[in-house]
Amino acid sequence: MAFSVERIRHLYDFQSNFLKLEDLGYHYLDEGEGEAVVMLHGNPTWSFMYRDLVKALRPSYRVVVPDHIGCGLSDKPGTSEYNYTLSSRVSDLEALLTHLGLKQDLTLVVHDWGGLIGMTFAARNASAVSRIVVFNTAGFLLPAGKSLHWLLRFCKESRLAGFLIQRFNAFAIIAGYTGCRQRRIPPEIRKAYKAPYDSWENRIATLRFVQDIPLTPRDESYALVEETSNQLHHFREKPVLICWGEKDFVFDGSFLEEWLLRLPQAEVHSFPKGGHNIVEDASEEIVPIVIEFLAKHPLGSRTR
Repeated sequence: MAFSVERIRHLYDFQSNFLKLEDLGYHYLDEGEGEAVVMLHGNPTWSFMYRDLVKALRPSYRVVVPDHIGCGLSDKPGTSEYNYTLSSRVSDLEALLTHLGLKQDLTLVVHDWGGLIGMTFAARNASAVSRIVVFNTAGFLLPAGKSLHWLLRFCKESRLAGFLIQRFNAFAIIAGYTGCRQRRIPPEIRKAYKAPYDSWENRIATLRFVQDIPLTPRDESYALVEETSNQLHHFREKPVLICWGEKDFVFDGSFLEEWLLRLPQAEVHSFPKGGHNIVEDASEEIVPIVIEFLAKHPLGSRTR
């Protein structure tokens, strides 16, 4: 771990926990007691993104927030030590929840890559997932007629882009400025998002996440996402909350339409000026919406 979390302790004041996955340290937050709320981040963020939600929910819920391997405070191995694909991410999550004894009445909160990770887990463990909260993400392949944004395709396929991502942290820098459209993010917050990704070696996950985007059957994760897509109908009878930033140039309105096609019962809150990182962009509005949603759909007490 190249950076010290003490430098941002005033922003991220949580107890760190680690699960050993073979020889890798898998970092996670485990705050509060009660019904389990599992929050899954995407790329190039980390558990820091959910800090306001964690603080707001931990008095009433048990909040679990992992940093995917290669991200945040988790270890950042090379590709010879870890397979940076969706299948590995889901297996890691399953190992963590098994370790914590969380096997039922789970609420999933998902954003960006956390959507595919979380919904693939949910498809495999449908009876364990009781509520879902969605922030600008997908749980399915690209919607019909939709093409991957040219910038992501460039990052996925170009060796030059790979060099720029690992040498200059280009992906995280761009995300820091484009992820929020509703309000200007203070430099201190942008630095905290980038802090774990401070060297060539520590940016491996940032690149591998993009390279793992499933576009065609030749891509390693395509079949798994296709399988997940076909299982989403199992969640049509369960409470779903969607909070959506309309100014997201990647997960645009076609993705929201796809969610509603698959889960038409979802409660939707759309933010016309909000960007991709709507959790950060509209935190003050989203926190009470999530609290109200959980209160409206209680699952019964579950303690440690």
